[in-house]
Amino acid sequence: MPRLLALSGSLRARSSNGAVLRSALELFDGPTGTADIGALPHFNPDLDGEGATPPGPVAALRTAVGAADALLLVSPEYAHGVPGVLKNALDWLVGSGECVGKPVAVITASPFPTGGDHANAQLRETLRMMTGTVVADACREIPAIGPKVDPAAERVTDAPTLADLRTAMTRLAAAVPRPDGAPTDPAPAAGAIAGTTGATV
Repeated sequence: MPRLLALSGSLRARSSNGAVLRSALELFDGPTGTADIGALPHFNPDLDGEGATPPGPVAALRTAVGAADALLLVSPEYAHGVPGVLKNALDWLVGSGECVGKPVAVITASPFPTGGDHANAQLRETLRMMTGTVVADACREIPAIGPKVDPAAERVTDAPTLADLRTAMTRLAAAVPRPDGAPTDPAPAAGAIAGTTGATV
């Protein structure tokens, strides 16, 4: 079964996007894990030149990403952009190659009727530049996330949203190549939940 690694753009202990991430991982058919990106130093090429030993948290991130068969990025949106902590993590992966050709999905969630569309688009563009394989059928923008989450359980409880997350995770798993190099299931998927503008939690 494919192994999925998730990166969260929110460091809050009890965030709505954290609830989305946990719910999505529980719907993925295969082993899952999350990467700790909060301890990463600010990206500095001087710390990562030829022959240099990368800082410990950077090496750990690269090892985790390299061992995964697919990646999931779940993130809020701030000021119509990607949270700095997540962009910093991706900066550390740009030149090291662990994302090359790897299936990846982006999910953004917002309290507004927009789903974090700016951050979602920016993350997809960055991942394409890194030559990751963005699985469009597995990407989602979830608007009005507040009432769709149970804060006590820290999970999504809205049935339509859970069903759509299940579809997204199924499509992401299906994009992982078989040993012969072909995708598990190249068939197209259902569309995403969409919104229009905003900032998220």
